Amino acid sequence: MGSPDAPDAQAWFDRWVDTYDADRRVLIPCFDAFYGTAAEVAGLGRSGPVRVLDLGAGTGLLSSVLAGSLPEADFVLLDEAPAMLDRAAERLAPLGDRVSTVVADLRDPLPDGPFDVVASALAIHHLDDAGKADLYARAAAVLAPGGVLINAEQVAGPTPRLDAEFKARWREHCRALGATDDTLAAADARMAIDLPTSVPDQLAMLDAAGLVDVGCLFQSWRFAVIAGWKPA
Repeated sequence: MGSPDAPDAQAWFDRWVDTYDADRRVLIPCFDAFYGTAAEVAGLGRSGPVRVLDLGAGTGLLSSVLAGSLPEADFVLLDEAPAMLDRAAERLAPLGDRVSTVVADLRDPLPDGPFDVVASALAIHHLDDAGKADLYARAAAVLAPGGVLINAEQVAGPTPRLDAEFKARWREHCRALGATDDTLAAADARMAIDLPTSVPDQLAMLDAAGLVDVGCLFQSWRFAVIAGWKPA
């Protein structure tokens, strides 16, 4: 999860803990490819014990998917919403002591590295552009040489016309998968604090953070997976 500029930010996210996962496959029409690409990138060239930092981990969905590609990984899950992290701990209980949680805002200092993988899903869009660029730089700093930064994200269109199409296609695709008016209304309420940024702008931020082989490895309208590697 991310970080609205409000004093009750934790309460804002904790209010969604009981419903956040229920409609994921309806509200993310490309769910399997979206999370699957993130997991595939995380596992590229990696085996054995690795350290993973999940930024804005929420209920632990991303980490649970990454664990499939990284079966011996240790996970550090960071989120500002304690109830979300409690749900993540329940979800990842089979991993035992290989999982730890940190209650913190994305603007706070990050846990000490090095990490082989720093990943995030649907959280960094809660920061403005300056906040995103700063987080990418700090995330790059805690990566081990050769480590990868992955952001599976809701993105803005690169032009106003395309941004409008991104939003329209999303609603159409969600309805085709069975989303109701109530489901979409709840999603709209959650997204009221979102500050999505286009793929080209975020790739430039990853490049400015000193990462290499920066690219968009998956995109379906408003959902994209971007990544960059720390030089070995």
